[in-house]
Amino acid sequence: MRNAFYIALLMMSLTACASAPSRIGDACAIFEQRDGLFNNWARQARAASREYGVPVPILMATIYVESSFRARARPPRKYVLGIIPWGRISSAYGYAQALDGTWDGYRKSTGRWAASRSDFGDAIRFVGWYHHQSHIRNNIPLSDTYNLYLAYYTGHGGYERGQFGGGVRQTAKKSAAMAARYEAQLRRCGY
Repeated sequence: MRNAFYIALLMMSLTACASAPSRIGDACAIFEQRDGLFNNWARQARAASREYGVPVPILMATIYVESSFRARARPPRKYVLGIIPWGRISSAYGYAQALDGTWDGYRKSTGRWAASRSDFGDAIRFVGWYHHQSHIRNNIPLSDTYNLYLAYYTGHGGYERGQFGGGVRQTAKKSAAMAARYEAQLRRCGY
């Protein structure tokens, strides 16, 4: 009987983690929805912030614009002849939409070989690490959401060359606005 209870508890925890939070425009609601025994997003976000010096609202805003907090988010597929599904436009995957090569570089650099792009704690640490690398390489202040996002989306080299086409500036503005919103919300609810 006791084992059945623990199995049911574990299954509920895993099921809750598989879907995106329902109110992603409210940082307090996100953290309330993901305040589990095994997977506490607020604690994981604060740990990533402490480790890399990037404020929690900026970390959360990056994930908001990248994946809308969907663990298994992927870019759209290409289609042959407009109807036959083919490969994806990039290898981006998970909460952080990290590319395969960049994710491998993160794991190698940090020694987190078991890190998974579909695990929120691993993904938010990745975002913190990448923004910290942007700070070191491109001299972007860790509080500059707009430019951190430009470097995140275009890559460090793309940022250095100023390759900001395809609406990325608009998305960077969206990220900055969401970070400001999250910051106000988190101040209000005390997370």
